[in-house]
Amino acid sequence: MDSGLLAILAVLCGCLIVWGLLSARLERWNVTAPIAFVLLGLVVTHGPITLIHLSLRSATIRSLAEVTLALVLFSDASRVNAKELRTDVGMPARLLGIGLPLTIGVGAAIAAALFRGTGLWVAALIAAAVAPTDAALGASIIQDTRVPSGVRRGLNVESGLNDGIATPFVNLFLAGALASEAISSSGVGRAAIDLLGGAALGIGVGVLGALLLNLARKARWSEAAFRPLSVFALALFAYAAALLAHTNGFVAAFSAGMAFGAVIQGTDEPLSFSESGGTLLSLLVWFAFGAAILVPGLKAAGWRDVVFAVLALTVVRMVPVAIALAGAGLHRATVAFIGWFGPRGLATVVFGLIAIDALRPADAHVVLGAVTVTVALSVLLHGATASPLTRRYAHAIEGLPADGPEHASGPALRTRRLRGSGRSNPDDTVVPD
Repeated sequence: MDSGLLAILAVLCGCLIVWGLLSARLERWNVTAPIAFVLLGLVVTHGPITLIHLSLRSATIRSLAEVTLALVLFSDASRVNAKELRTDVGMPARLLGIGLPLTIGVGAAIAAALFRGTGLWVAALIAAAVAPTDAALGASIIQDTRVPSGVRRGLNVESGLNDGIATPFVNLFLAGALASEAISSSGVGRAAIDLLGGAALGIGVGVLGALLLNLARKARWSEAAFRPLSVFALALFAYAAALLAHTNGFVAAFSAGMAFGAVIQGTDEPLSFSESGGTLLSLLVWFAFGAAILVPGLKAAGWRDVVFAVLALTVVRMVPVAIALAGAGLHRATVAFIGWFGPRGLATVVFGLIAIDALRPADAHVVLGAVTVTVALSVLLHGATASPLTRRYAHAIEGLPADGPEHASGPALRTRRLRGSGRSNPDDTVVPD
């Protein structure tokens, strides 16, 4: 093996060992896993103790990020069982059906006003890329029983599904930008066909995979220890098969996860390996963000990127959430809490990398700055405020009636472990209070 690859492998493993040994202590200081791995990636590639070198344009980094997102899309979608969710669909439907489109629309308008050298397609692309929230970065909130069960469940479902829902918007806007720049002649129409093809293929893979796993489990053909491995492979198979069929791999992985979660029977034990694999890969992506993206992104950023990032994390998120939740009977502290805790993470990083590789240099430069500053601020601010703001929110709603919408009963939903905060409940589920 090449000595450079050996050095990267050794440094990555060393960082994983350090986090494994010190994670509980660091979490008490509100140092989340993404914060730790971004900083580790930055320290070992820049400054006086540079150990390795990673490039923003590295095909390996982009491939790692894309595979990780595909696995996360499948895992999150399969965890949100549509059949069980029908009993408590109100808040997630409002956040996804009203809040997310409004967030993209408002974000596009602000991006177009700030980045006037880019076209409307690029402005919309930036807005769609930074719109989805990350379930992992909000894991400590979703698992904290001081937060009412209805709020935790709503945030969990929203963050688990909105990256998959945002994917078609990102692809359509990117196709429009490429067509307007004459980089590609395929345009929005071809992108729409690719999205539909990926969805159809993913649904087929998810349904067939779940049926086969149900059959194998009932007939006792499969060992329990190896069933999670099959689910892990199924997620990556949907993604790879879609790419080979020249359709959208992310939509295929997301659709496969939705279909799999709706058809699979019994416990969610088969999801454990895909969850663990996604945890490891996502930590590596955060390391790559600190090592290869953060410094070039900050160098590319200007005051407009800072203004956009601040607005993206506040007004662009919080106003649409307030509009979406109007009339739901929620306390104003609840609306503000949900609006603030919309952290941007893995999906935004991957969408940004895809756009940077595809767009002409001037537009890629704008996307790099906007995405980098938004994600970096989100990782820092949402990670640092999770615990203190949760305490303040819990105190603010102490007197709410037990039958209020915040405490609405509903199905227990799994949350992602470690990927966001490292914290986990004993059974890693969101349970009713």
